Order: sequence, then C-alpha cells, then structure tokens
Amino acid sequence: MAISLETQYTKGFIDAEDWENIQPRVTEAHEILHSRRGAGNEFLGWLSLPTDYDRHEFERIRAAAQRIRETSDALIVIGIGGSYLGARAAVEFLKTSFYNSIEKTTPDIYFVGNSLSAFDIQETLRLCSGKRISINVISKSGTTVEPGIAFRIFRDHLIRMVGPEEARKRIYVTADRSKGVLKALADREGYESFVVPNNIGGRFSVLTAVGLLPIAVAGGDIDAIMAGAATAMEELHTPYLFQNPCYRYAASRHLLMQKGRSVELLVSGEPRCVQLGEWWKQLFAESEGKNGKGLFPTTAIFTTDLHSIGQFIQQGTPLLFETAVMFDRPANLLGVEFAADNFDSLNYLSGKTIHDVNRIALLSALLSHMDGGTPSLLLTVPAATEDHLGYLFYFFEKACAISAYMLGINPFNQPGVEGYKRNMFALLGRPGFEARRRDLERRMR
Repeated sequence: MAISLETQYTKGFIDAEDWENIQPRVTEAHEILHSRRGAGNEFLGWLSLPTDYDRHEFERIRAAAQRIRETSDALIVIGIGGSYLGARAAVEFLKTSFYNSIEKTTPDIYFVGNSLSAFDIQETLRLCSGKRISINVISKSGTTVEPGIAFRIFRDHLIRMVGPEEARKRIYVTADRSKGVLKALADREGYESFVVPNNIGGRFSVLTAVGLLPIAVAGGDIDAIMAGAATAMEELHTPYLFQNPCYRYAASRHLLMQKGRSVELLVSGEPRCVQLGEWWKQLFAESEGKNGKGLFPTTAIFTTDLHSIGQFIQQGTPLLFETAVMFDRPANLLGVEFAADNFDSLNYLSGKTIHDVNRIALLSALLSHMDGGTPSLLLTVPAATEDHLGYLFYFFEKACAISAYMLGINPFNQPGVEGYKRNMFALLGRPGFEARRRDLERRMR
C-alpha cells in the first residue's frame, strides 16, 4: 500500500468503540458514492478518471508540452482555484519551491489570474520581459473576473511581442468541451484547446488537462502520476476501515469533529508541500463548508511554524487536530558533519541526515501536542515522486467525497462562492445585475 495512516496520536480521543460505531456510516457513504446516487452525482467523473481518461487528449497534452518546452522560456498559467492549485502543487512538490530560480531545461512557470493584485500582474509582466512565452488559460466559462483580466493583459502582451499569427501558436486553452466564451474564442482564433470535463468540478480536476499540461511542461512524468492514481483507485475501494487508510482518514476527521475539534491543520516538514496544502484547503473547504457544517482546513510547515504557532497548538484553545504528511525516503543524503570544536554543541547530531532530524522533529511535535491535548493523524508517503503524488491526489479526493457524504451534504457544489461572484458582478456594473447593484449600494451606505 502506497500511503499509510497511523492513528496512535489520537489516544484519548478515538477508541475501539468509536471505530466500531462509525463503520456503518462509512459503509453507507461508500455505497452512496459508488452507486452514484448521492447529491452532486453528475460530477463523479474523477472517480474512475485514472483508468478511463481520454488517451487521445492525453497524447495531445504530451505533444503540446513538448512544443512549449522547445519554443518557450516561460509558460504563463492563467486560472484561479481548481484551475491552477493542483498544477502549482504538483510542480513544487515534484521539482522544488525554487523551480523558477534553478538551472533547468524546462521553462519557468508563472501562475497568474488567481488574484486581483495589479502589483503581481505587473511584476509577472516584468519577469517575462525578453522571454519567449506561451500561455495556458484555464476556465470552464471564460467569464471569471480574475483569470479573464489576466488573459486580456497577457494575450495583448504576447501579440505585441510576436504578432497575432505567432501568438495563435502560443496560446493554449483549457475550457468546456463545446460551450462558453473561452471555447468560442479558441475555435475562432485557432488556439489549441483541451477539455475541462463536464462531469468533473474544478477542485477535482488536477488529473485532467487542467493540471497535466503545466505539470508536463515542467518535466513531470504524467504517465507515472496517472499510474499512481490508478493504484489508489484500486487499493482504496474497500469500505472496511482497517483495510482502507483513505476511509480511516475520513472517519477520523468525523470522529474528531464530533469530539469538539472544528479545525484541521495539515502539516508537513517539507516546504515543497506548501502549495499541496493550498490545493487541499480548497478541496475540503469548498466541498464540506456548507449548511453550517464542516471542518475549517488550514496548513502549516514544521519546524518553521512550530516557532510561531506551536505554542497555541499545544496549549491554546482546544479547537484543532493535526494531519501530518511525512515522507519515508529522503530527497538527498545531506547530513550533519562532525565539528572538532563542537562550537554549537550539536555534535550529537553528527552522522545523521537532515531528513532523519526532520522526521524526528515532526514525530516529537506530534507526541508533544498529544500530551498537550491536541490529537494528530500521521500520513506516511514513501517518497515525493510522481506515482506517489498521483496516489495522494486521489486519496484526498476520495476522502473528501466520503467525508462530505458522511456529513449529509453535497461535496460538489459551492453556493457561497457563487454569492460573492454575483455581488462582485453587480458592484462592477456587469449588465443584468442593475437591481442587485442598487440594493448592495444601499446596504453599503
């Protein structure tokens, strides 16, 4: 089994009777999911995606990535939420958080259209100065404000730099298969386009062209990612808790929430997991945070954040639990060397790898936090490689769906997000929202 879940750090919070009592609810959620009769069942394409993905489009993704690598110094990925988080998580997880700064044979990758910061857009334009760029714009509708503004700006920049004919060869669109303004633009201008499947929501789309094209441009092995997800799909199918770490994770979250924990803190000892945490936050927050229910997901990197929020985790308001992601195999064998004068009194560490020290620091924190009254779950991943990342993506997606169905909510909609968008459209003067604008302006006064 590629990923293991250890629950010994929940001692005093979850006992054998809890596991026995929650098994029927897990089995029910499993049956709802796999019978495809639950709320939002029209968005279950991700469930079998690792084995039934479009092979022809997959080869087009691979070919487009090769062209981008050969002709570009930088790829501009334009999208927000699920349209960029998975790709960015994968690039930093597989390569490094310093990806754009290191010497490499693949293009830099800049993610824009995920905020409305004029400063960030201008700085990214500055970074692109003198570089050959390609653009991958990702949006199902093409009318989302943040990526829409960014696409206008970077498309105009590209046309000024290379002319309209060459720009057509350097713009790649990932959108709805047949409708929407972005798809219509791609058809009219001749941009190569890829599909955001209608039966897969944005936050579950990392294993489609949404995530795979940028990952492949960065040199990630997308075949291995899909193979890892396929292994997860096979191994995580049984409804029995102690044969399925994914379901045991979902059940643990539910049990800890029942015992008064309202915040889940995803932690890792690896900064390369920062963006993975951002992807995980959207996945769970947007899927579960409805009808006054759901855990609040947040993240931390240890040991960095132990020196800022560690005190609160151990002895603050008892509202959270931790889920720690730890890696078995080191990325390298960098170690601590012996110092003849032992100037820092650290010779007791000599001969140990930094990975070993990091691992012990993480486990020490979990033990300390448990002693202070904060329970923890420990997910162990063999290594930060493509196959294990594909497994991890699928693991969290399925755990999220099971968790939501256990709560009795639809995992695949986001009505609150749509509310903010409607208000923004109205206040910005979008046609058709005049009455709402008058009401909002009255309330703001």
